[in-house]
Amino acid sequence: MNICLFHQDELGRPLNIRDSRAEHIIKILHKKEGDSFSAGIIGGMAGIATIKSLDVHEAKSSDGRKSFMEGSMTFSFEPKTDGKPLYPLIMVIGFPRPIQLKRLLRDMAGLGVSQIHLCSTELGEKSYLKSELATTDAGFQMLLEGTEQAAGTHVPELFIHGSLDDCLSEIKKSFESFKGYALDNINPAGNLWSELMENPPSKDSVTVAAIGAERGWTDSERRLLEGSGFIRLGMGKRVLRTETASTVAASLILGAMGVLD
Repeated sequence: MNICLFHQDELGRPLNIRDSRAEHIIKILHKKEGDSFSAGIIGGMAGIATIKSLDVHEAKSSDGRKSFMEGSMTFSFEPKTDGKPLYPLIMVIGFPRPIQLKRLLRDMAGLGVSQIHLCSTELGEKSYLKSELATTDAGFQMLLEGTEQAAGTHVPELFIHGSLDDCLSEIKKSFESFKGYALDNINPAGNLWSELMENPPSKDSVTVAAIGAERGWTDSERRLLEGSGFIRLGMGKRVLRTETASTVAASLILGAMGVLD
């Protein structure tokens, strides 16, 4: 956690000492009353927070057998910047295993992509759509962790679709034009790295990268992607995990955009 993020309505309110952010500030950063730390508003400005008061005391359970720390912290917040902007890169990803998805979402947020679209694919496991990450705000929490790690304030948007067709239809409704790359190791038209070097994407327009689930794309999904304007490209002969392929592809595309300078 390289920045502590708060919702707008949390500013000016006491922070419970057992809140994970307060624990990080006190136990990891070793901050005391009068000290400052990096803070920001989720989806808003980044700046500096200063601890105004710190009340930490020991409390006991009702039966007196257990003791724990109780109290609160108050702080002021001074905005400094608009926060690190997200990049115009959209990731379409075949729904991976939930344990892989946790890492994937954190990494995508850390890299600063603007949107992640998770979709069920023809060869993917349908039950993943019923996982906690798909049905609660757990996915957002993973994105929030990645944003905090990157010292950002803007959290990527997360979308979940029942099929690749639904996913692409939604993207085409939202964006009149985009450059699309479909990562595929089955007879691709070219290599992602070569394509990026010859025709680098612009940081002023939208780029969409599509990565299949563990078992890849079907022929009908390949036709659907190509019919939607995607170029099918490979990243070498090695078969990568979905989260590895997503991180590598996003890194290469962002580098070609010139936003990693």
